[in-house]
Amino acid sequence: MSLIERSEPRQIRFTKNINPYAEGSIMAEFGNTKVHITATIEENVPPWMKGTGKGWVTAEYNMLPRSTHDRVRRERSKVGGRTQEIQRLIGRAIRAVVDMQKLGERQIVLDCDVMVADGGTRTTSISGAMVALEMAVAKLISEGLISETPIKEKCAALSVGINKAGKIIADLNYEEDSSCEADVNVVMTESGKFVEVQGTAEGDPFSREQLDALLECSKLALEKVFAEQRRVLS
Repeated sequence: MSLIERSEPRQIRFTKNINPYAEGSIMAEFGNTKVHITATIEENVPPWMKGTGKGWVTAEYNMLPRSTHDRVRRERSKVGGRTQEIQRLIGRAIRAVVDMQKLGERQIVLDCDVMVADGGTRTTSISGAMVALEMAVAKLISEGLISETPIKEKCAALSVGINKAGKIIADLNYEEDSSCEADVNVVMTESGKFVEVQGTAEGDPFSREQLDALLECSKLALEKVFAEQRRVLS
């Protein structure tokens, strides 16, 4: 008997070119969660990378004041620990599928601003940032600044969890996330390789069988995300 109850993600919508100034821009929506994402090309790299001939991809993440049920205070002088952890995750995830040598000595900054948070803001950011990055890379190629894409393959992310009945469900909204026995964020490449798996038991510990089912559920759900990424870029 399958442990997977729901492998269908929430309704996915990617709306591109929402910012006329950015080299790549997208509104990524998974259910009610909405993240505004821009990709900015900068003809420089961090000081420690100068002279290497390699590029860099980094990310910044922010939650707008009324993205949640209560107003979130703006992080003006110092980035909080949660924010720092999430933006590092986004950067790591995207860098895993980019050949920095082919990018050349330039940097692409991915800004992810959460407009509405209803679960899965970090995974929505990763899936949308991938699209914004591809748009920015296409611009570099069209302008003759690079000769071939540095993107090795797409990556995307999704949350999966174990509900009170012990069943696996994909793409958790806020209510499901708050009540789940376990919550796992999975970042995967289009070829099915894992970039990162973040999993925590919120209640009872979960079994190896449940972990295998969580990973299988995420793979099935992410196929839909990759299909939507391909669609919007086509």
